[in-house]
Amino acid sequence: MYHNLINLAKHEAIRAKNVKLCREKHIVYPTFAQMVDPKKTPEGIKQKLLKTGLWDVDSANLFRINWQNEPVEANGLFGDVNFVEVPREITGIRARVFALVGKYFPTGAHKVGATYACLAPALVTGNFDAVEQQAVWPSTGNYCRGGAYNSALLGCKSIAILPQEMSLERFNWLKTVAGEIIATPGCESNVKEIFDKCHELDAERGKHIVIFNQFDQFENYLWHYTVTGQAIADVLESQGIKSENVRGYASSTGSGGTLAAGDKLKELFPHLKIAACEALQCPTLLRNGFGGHRIEGIGDKHVPWIHNVKNTDMIIAIDDRDCMDIYRLFNEPEGLEYLQKLGLSARDISNLGYYGISGIGNLLSAIKMAKYYEMDEDDVVFTILTDSSEMYTSRLQELTIKQGPFTATDAVKAHCGPFLHQQLDNMAELGYYDRLKIHNLKYYTWVEQQGKTYEELNAQWYQKDYWTQLASYAEKIDLLVEEFNKDVGLIV
Repeated sequence: MYHNLINLAKHEAIRAKNVKLCREKHIVYPTFAQMVDPKKTPEGIKQKLLKTGLWDVDSANLFRINWQNEPVEANGLFGDVNFVEVPREITGIRARVFALVGKYFPTGAHKVGATYACLAPALVTGNFDAVEQQAVWPSTGNYCRGGAYNSALLGCKSIAILPQEMSLERFNWLKTVAGEIIATPGCESNVKEIFDKCHELDAERGKHIVIFNQFDQFENYLWHYTVTGQAIADVLESQGIKSENVRGYASSTGSGGTLAAGDKLKELFPHLKIAACEALQCPTLLRNGFGGHRIEGIGDKHVPWIHNVKNTDMIIAIDDRDCMDIYRLFNEPEGLEYLQKLGLSARDISNLGYYGISGIGNLLSAIKMAKYYEMDEDDVVFTILTDSSEMYTSRLQELTIKQGPFTATDAVKAHCGPFLHQQLDNMAELGYYDRLKIHNLKYYTWVEQQGKTYEELNAQWYQKDYWTQLASYAEKIDLLVEEFNKDVGLIV
C-alpha cells in the first residue's frame, strides 16, 4: 500500500538553519488554513500588506497566496473570492459559466500557490536547505515564475527552466527575480526536454539542488484540492447555486494540479463531471498524439503523475487558433468595439483583461462541455483563468505581423466561429477502460524515464485510498508550519 506521498520527515539540523534564516530575514509562513481564509492572517502582516505592492519581492506577499486578494495592484487586503461570470453574449450558450480570476495573485498567476505548497513543507521539515541548496523549477511558464518568486521571498536561490519559445514577458520578468534561467529547446509541449535538463543538472550538481517537479509533486495537487477547490465552493455558495445545478468543472491538464480542484468539487457535488482539456495540435489524451501548439502554460506529450485520471469524465481538445483569435478579439480595439455593440457592459469589457491564452482555452472547454451535456439556464460550469492578458501582449504584435491588422470583420469571425459555432468535435466522454488507457500512458514517461515504480502506477488505479489520503496532508503541514513559525519567533 502506498502512503506518505508527501515527505514530511524532519531533518533537525537543516531545519534549524532554515529557522535562523527566517528569523534574520523576518519571514513568516502562511498555513493552508490561511490561504483558504486569508482573513486569518496575523494583524501585523495585514498592516504590512497595506504598504506593499502585489508583486513586490517582500515576504509579506506570501500571505497574498490566495484567491481572495483585493483586486488592486498595491496596498490591498482581502475580500471575496475573485471570479467572473462570463456573459452569455460571449458564450452563446444557455448554461452559466463561472471562472476564478488568477490575476490578483503575486506574479499575476495562480501557480505561485502550487510552488509555495511544494517549497514550504520542504523548508519547515529541513528537506530543503535554504542556505546551501538551489530550488529548481521545471516549467512551461508560470510555475517557474511562481517558484522563482517564492524562492526570493523565502530567502532561497532558484533555477527557472522553461522552453525557449515561451512569451517574451515571461523571460523578461524572470530576469528580475530568478537566480538562473535555463531555456530548453522547443515550445509549450516540449516537456520531456525540461525533464532532460533536470537530469543533467542533477548529474552535475547533485546534493546542491532540489528539483520541485510540478508534474509529480503531490503538494501541487494538494494546494489546488484544498485552496482552489474551496474557493470555487465558496463562489457557488455566495451565488446561491443549487447543488443539482453544479454540473461541470473544466481545466486544462497542465501539470495535473488545477484538475485536483475537481476532485474536491466531486466530493461536494457527486454528480459533477470533470473535463481535462488540451490543445488540439497536441492531442495526447484524446488521440495519444503529439505536436507543438500556442496555448502557453498547459504542457503536453505526457500524462502528469499527479493527474487523477480515474476521476476524469471527459477529454476536450481546443484548437490553438481559436484561442489566438479570441485573444485578439478581447484585446484589439476593433474587437472591443464589436463586443460593446453586442451589449457587453463597461465592467464586462474591463473583465476581458483577466483572460490569458490558457484561460481562453479553459473557457472554450467549458462551452463545449455545456453543449455536450445539454445544460440549461440554471446549470453552471466552472473553470479557471490562470493568469491574464498582460502576460502575452507581445503575441499581439506577432499576430499583427503574421496576419495583418485585426479588423471589424475579424472580430465577427472570432466571435461567431470559436464561440457561437463551437461544436462537439474533438472531445470524448470517458468510460472505465477509456480512463485506464489514458492512465496507462503514465508508464512510458514516469516508469521508463523518470524512475517511478510499476507498483505505484498500479496503486494509483487500484488502491482505494491512494488519492483520498492526500486531503489530510494540509492539516499535517499546517501543524509543521505553525511549529516552525513559533521557533522563528516573529508572530506575537
